[in-house]
Amino acid sequence: QVQLVESGGGLVQAGGSLRLSCAASRGTFSRFEMGWFRQAPGKEREFVAQISERGTRTSYADSVKGRSTISRDNTKNTVLLQMNSLKPEDTAIYYCRAVEQDGLGRNWNYWGQGTQVTVSS
Repeated sequence: QVQLVESGGGLVQAGGSLRLSCAASRGTFSRFEMGWFRQAPGKEREFVAQISERGTRTSYADSVKGRSTISRDNTKNTVLLQMNSLKPEDTAIYYCRAVEQDGLGRNWNYWGQGTQVTVSS
């Protein structure tokens, strides 16, 4: 069972920056596609960014594109989300997700417990 632990959230003023980190334990990290999602109060969980197993491909939600960068270090089993020019609408709980594909081609999703990001205006 893969365990994911997020950190780096907090309270920041609009225009500021935060770097979220997700550390994975158990499993082979370099086999996981990693992603960040967020959920604001009263809203559905939404996609933020993802990065391929070797870090060669990334994708972003339009809402964060140009302001955020996802990266990973497979030697440290960590994935980072650097967020700049933060806006109040970025306020949410941010979750890390790992996707592992098994030998039968099935995808297994693992989630962290989340870290709160609050952006004040």
